[in-house]
Amino acid sequence: MSAVRKIIHVDMDAFYASVEQRDEPRYRGKPIVVGGSPNKRGAVAAASYEARRYGIHSAMPSRTAHQKCPHLIFVKPRFEVYRRISLQIRNIFYRYTDWVEPLALDEAYLDVTENKFDIPSATWIAQTIKQEIYEETGLTASAGVSINKFLAKVASGMDKPNGLFIIPPEDAIAFVEQLPLEQFYGVGQVTAAKMHKLGIQTGADLKQWSLSDLVRHFGKVGQYYYKIARAEDDRPVQPNRIRKSIGAENSYDPDLNSRAEIETALEEVAETLLRRLDSQQTTGRTLTLKVKYADYQQITRSRTILVPIRDRSILLSVAQELLATTAIEEKAVRLLGLTVSNLMGETQEQFVQLCLSL
Repeated sequence: MSAVRKIIHVDMDAFYASVEQRDEPRYRGKPIVVGGSPNKRGAVAAASYEARRYGIHSAMPSRTAHQKCPHLIFVKPRFEVYRRISLQIRNIFYRYTDWVEPLALDEAYLDVTENKFDIPSATWIAQTIKQEIYEETGLTASAGVSINKFLAKVASGMDKPNGLFIIPPEDAIAFVEQLPLEQFYGVGQVTAAKMHKLGIQTGADLKQWSLSDLVRHFGKVGQYYYKIARAEDDRPVQPNRIRKSIGAENSYDPDLNSRAEIETALEEVAETLLRRLDSQQTTGRTLTLKVKYADYQQITRSRTILVPIRDRSILLSVAQELLATTAIEEKAVRLLGLTVSNLMGETQEQFVQLCLSL
């Protein structure tokens, strides 16, 4: 029998916004967002906890955020600063283990089953890492500790901000059974709504479904749902993972029916994609557009260009050319996505794609 793994998920608290509040005293204690503008199209990259009290969250259109909080402060992103601090934090992780899998600038998995100091307690390591992050950066992090990546990821979000939540092996199954579906990592809003219609509200409900039925309703990802309902996740922590593409997508309810709505929505997806390209210090030459129509038919269109896709004008120009080849004049749209591949960034170390909600 293999040894029980000890996995930590560390997630910085409102990372971009917290950096700005740390560096600018007049932002402290006030609702701020990084990215976007109340007078222009765009989306929120990160929201401070003060802003979140107004229902503001990442990926929300700037105009919507401003409507929710008229005195909201918009701050221009400083990705070079965020990257520098991210590397500083990652170096803290490497003091304890080389098995570090970054998910983005602000979060990572660590496998400390075997670590550099032979420390038996993953909880102690997580607490020490949190303390060192605070002492060296002035920022807080939340951490989750458990036996696999799924449980550690869920745990890190249970006690934010500045939290530490542990799911020990003996409690794993019971924890998942009582967990509301909305708190399952990997189950998005659209899938959750579909599951609710099928009568699935908690992990215990999901566990009642057979593997074949989950695959029939949700495709290959049904295998993942079957395992996590049983607190199982055998994915290893993968250090220095090389990714082949970076993308962003969004679903719409109600469906988009006019060209103007679709073009505006596509611009918002493009803004999210540009932020991700910038945060990963990379670019690419192939753009793929994904469109899912209201009848659930899905199509993709791709184009490779000679110059790297570095700025908004190039990205939108190619995206709109691809959109012109679709049937949006005849069909309503329920999902739009953009992906850049054929990557050619300065750094070869890439991260796992973020979901649209950071």
